Amino acid sequence: MRKGQYRFVTGFLLAPLALYLIFVIWPYVQTIGYSFTDWKGQSQSFGFVGFDNYTALFDDDVFLKAIWHNILFLVFIPVITILLALFFAFMVNAGGRGGAGGVKGVRGSGVYKIVYFFPQVLSLAILAVLFGAVYRSDEGGLLNGVLVKAGLVDAASPIEWLNEPNFVLWCLMAVVVWHGVGFYLVLFSAAMQSIPRDIYEAALLDGAGRAQTFFRVTLPLLWDSVQTSWVYLGITVMDLFVLVSTMTSQPFGGGPDHHSEVMATVLMRNFLYFGKSGYACAMGVVMLVLTLILSVVTLRATRRERIEF
Repeated sequence: MRKGQYRFVTGFLLAPLALYLIFVIWPYVQTIGYSFTDWKGQSQSFGFVGFDNYTALFDDDVFLKAIWHNILFLVFIPVITILLALFFAFMVNAGGRGGAGGVKGVRGSGVYKIVYFFPQVLSLAILAVLFGAVYRSDEGGLLNGVLVKAGLVDAASPIEWLNEPNFVLWCLMAVVVWHGVGFYLVLFSAAMQSIPRDIYEAALLDGAGRAQTFFRVTLPLLWDSVQTSWVYLGITVMDLFVLVSTMTSQPFGGGPDHHSEVMATVLMRNFLYFGKSGYACAMGVVMLVLTLILSVVTLRATRRERIEF
């Protein structure tokens, strides 16, 4: 009977495993192989160049600048997104206080969850169009229009948000944070709802305020969810090709003058625009390695004892 069970399970696992190997693992193997060649993308012939493509990456100022921009995104976007999501999730679940020391969310918390989650249903392409109108470099842009009406900006010389080197990265970060907060709010809310209310009520009876309740009760019990969210956000900001290429100038984005480049835009420009496909594959391998390192480091750095309740 046990042999029959093994055969049954193996039969069901064989097809998904084969599909995973063919459509997920094999493309990675091909990319690694092409990264050691001078493949041009359009031809089936290519020559082996060893580690020349990887060596050239360290002399590519544009790619090095793109790595630095990805690092900035890795630092700011997860921190801001998770902090905002935690704050809003705490408010809609335990920010209010009911009668007789009870704990509940703020009034209208169900509506707030829907409103905050709404940006998540929009694709990044739609967000790029939407915020392109917000950041328009004339008085017709929403942000410039508000600043002009408030008298903070001269109507004759509005701010070019996406063409100003000092602003463009922060403008892109704002879009990603606005898009992601709602999803992680719902994720943290689901985790908070599994926390027994008795724990909150005991903390309130002991005289804990909202800040103490959050840092001493809520955050420790949500740490596994925070850890997972940090990894997902890190993987997300390692890409951002759609957003950057749509909202910024230059072929495949990255403008002005490479001040908003990310690794994905440099990769696609080399692959599709310059025809340096082997070189682009080397960039893809570097992105893969950095993403894996990021995931491992994040999981290690945020690891702590599991709290049971």
